[in-house]
Amino acid sequence: MFRNLFSQAAELKSAREIGLMREAGKIVAEALRLCRELAKPGVRTYEIDHAVDALYARYGATPLFKGYEGANPKHPFPASTCISLNEQVVHGIPGQREIRDGDLIKLDTACKLNGWCADAAISILIGNGRPERRRLVDAGEQVLKIAMEELPKRRWWSEIASRMERHADAAGYTVVEQYVGHGIGRVMHENPQVPNYVVRSYKELRKTDFRLEPGLVLAVEPMLNMGKADTRVLNDQWTVVTKDGLPSVHVEHTLALTAEGVIVVTADG
Repeated sequence: MFRNLFSQAAELKSAREIGLMREAGKIVAEALRLCRELAKPGVRTYEIDHAVDALYARYGATPLFKGYEGANPKHPFPASTCISLNEQVVHGIPGQREIRDGDLIKLDTACKLNGWCADAAISILIGNGRPERRRLVDAGEQVLKIAMEELPKRRWWSEIASRMERHADAAGYTVVEQYVGHGIGRVMHENPQVPNYVVRSYKELRKTDFRLEPGLVLAVEPMLNMGKADTRVLNDQWTVVTKDGLPSVHVEHTLALTAEGVIVVTADG
C-alpha cells in the first residue's frame, strides 16, 4: 500500500484477537484458492472478481478493497480483488481483459469478518509461461518465506527487510519501494508501514524501523520487478505498472508473531 499512510507505532493483538483474524484469513485463503482455479486462458478478470464477491457474501464477510479511497477520494477502488497482469505491479482493476497463456497474474484480496481483517496475495504464471517469469515468481515467494521464517528470530524489522532485499538482489531483481506492507487488525491499514527493503539513511531508519514483539500482526507483501524498481500509475488512478514495461511479481501473507512463533493468518487450510 501507500508508504505515507503510517507511522511506526503498532497495536499489539491478543491471542483471542489473532484467532478472530485467522477466521477472516481462512476466507481470504479460500478466495485466493478460487482465484487460482479460475485464472485460465480466456477468462475475463471481472469474472474472477465477481466470484470472490459472491464468496465473501456467502460468509457474510466485507470485501475491504471495494470502495477503498486511495489518493483521489473521488475514485474509490471499484472491486473486491486487485488483479494485475504482467507489467502491472499492484492495484489492477478487474475488467473485460482476457487472461492469456503465458500471463503473469497477481491476485490480491482482503476481507473483514466479525470486526477483524486479513489480507493476502498470490502470483500465478498462466499455462506455458516463459522460464524467466517462473524464476521471478519463485523469487517473490522465496522473499516472502524469508520474512515468515525470520520474524520470530529477529528483534527489529530492518533485520528482516535487509535479508529480503539481499535475496531479491542476488536473484537479479529489484524491490519496489513506492509501496510497502502494513500492520493490520480492526482496519486493513494499521501502523506500522512494513518495507521490503532497508532505508539507507540512518536518520530515516530510526523513524521507520520497529521492534518485533508478540502480538504484532503484519501484512507482508514483497513486490519484485524483473527490471528497474521504478513504477508509475495509469490514468485509471489505481493500476501501478513498471516504468520499463517489464514483469513484476507480488505475494503477501498476513503474519502474526506470538511467543510460540509465527501464525500465518491467511494460510490455506
